Amino acid sequence: MDAKLTLSINTDVARRAKVYAKNKGRSLSDLVENYLMLLTKNTPIEDTEYTPRVKSLLGSVALPADFDYKKELGNALIKKYL
Repeated sequence: MDAKLTLSINTDVARRAKVYAKNKGRSLSDLVENYLMLLTKNTPIEDTEYTPRVKSLLGSVALPADFDYKKELGNALIKKYL
């Protein structure tokens, strides 16, 4: 789900950013989202704030040490589409 975000930035920077985005054939929102994704992609999960509901779910499922997520996902997709 997308979140609407209001930013306050220098008018000249906003103007130049819009021109840049247009020249690249992308939206300014897309550029900002991708930039923020790059900034935060290496943020350790421990630094992430969870909502109380998510915190209550952490640790509620115990999986075996040899659990292969990709294999299980593949099996589920095969079952779903074949």
